[in-house]
Amino acid sequence: MTGSNTSDWPTSGEPRQRGPLIVTEDEGLLDDLLRLCAAAGAVPEVIHGRPARRGSWDSAPLVLVGDDCATHMAGAARREGVVLVGKDLDDPGVWRRAVGIGARNVALLPDGESWLVDRIADAVEGVGRPALTVGVIGGRGGAGASTLACALAVGAARAGHRTMLIDGDPLGGGLDVMLGGERADGLRWPAFADSRGRVAGRALEEALPELHSLRVLSWDRGDCAAVPPEAMRAVLAAARRRGGVVVVDLPRRLDETAMEALEQLDVGLLVVPAELRAVAAAHRVASMLGMLLGDLRAVVRGPFGSGLGGEEISRLLGLPLAGELPLEPGLPDALNAGRPPGGGERGPLARFSAEFWAQALAEGGGVPV
Repeated sequence: MTGSNTSDWPTSGEPRQRGPLIVTEDEGLLDDLLRLCAAAGAVPEVIHGRPARRGSWDSAPLVLVGDDCATHMAGAARREGVVLVGKDLDDPGVWRRAVGIGARNVALLPDGESWLVDRIADAVEGVGRPALTVGVIGGRGGAGASTLACALAVGAARAGHRTMLIDGDPLGGGLDVMLGGERADGLRWPAFADSRGRVAGRALEEALPELHSLRVLSWDRGDCAAVPPEAMRAVLAAARRRGGVVVVDLPRRLDETAMEALEQLDVGLLVVPAELRAVAAAHRVASMLGMLLGDLRAVVRGPFGSGLGGEEISRLLGLPLAGELPLEPGLPDALNAGRPPGGGERGPLARFSAEFWAQALAEGGGVPV
């Protein structure tokens, strides 16, 4: 990650995971591998020559064996996660030496640096299935998309899922404010504006404010009104690697940064008030999103006195209906008091969230962890 100093980020009480094991006597190669581990947010164990303790070889999440040590490591016990690392692109014998130590992969530097950084980060983070990622966007201005995004995140966290809420709308006022946590400690979007390449998912999670048992990446009250597409790509990818659930509040103006977020969504929810003009506006938004999202669903928000119901609106939009959302009694007063949308277990927002997650997670085979 570029532009942020992860050593300054706050950490939780969660124990730090073990880093990779490096086996090499080549000081130049060691310097390169230490640099790549730092880029991946990993702290390695270094052994010069054959490991004296088998425990290090067996328990490390990843073993990086320098090509200089390949010959005398040939008798080591076979295990998964061994990478032979060298620098000679023209040496055909490197693959034979990789087979000799049971390495399924060879990384030749400098060409293989990007791949190796990703491999180190994946091993340390214990990457499994990516998070179920849901984006929420309004069919027209003031449709209530941010409110629903917050309620979905609160509902997922209440159900015990690892949850991250990402504010993708720089002009929306800040989701931390809606959650009553504008003064909570933690980083906001401007700290990640220079992010490129790979962001460590664990470090990201620990750096963000924790509100209502979920992590929130929001905007501050400064002058930063946008982040580059590369930053959105890197941050959202890191959030997804942590597993669980990720909710993204999307802007109606689909710039390049919003398009990066759309590419990583599993499900999109288009919030449409039950009004004829809102349906007309939402139709244009749905037409744009339909070319980018394979799974876009309509959420029809009340009141429903106009004669337009959820089924009729979903038919007009050509979208499946995710559900109807009646007005939430007392919502403005609750927000003014610092209570989050969907915070009560019996209101329409909480019921919608519970039903949505039950269905979406069942369709996806359960909660990714």
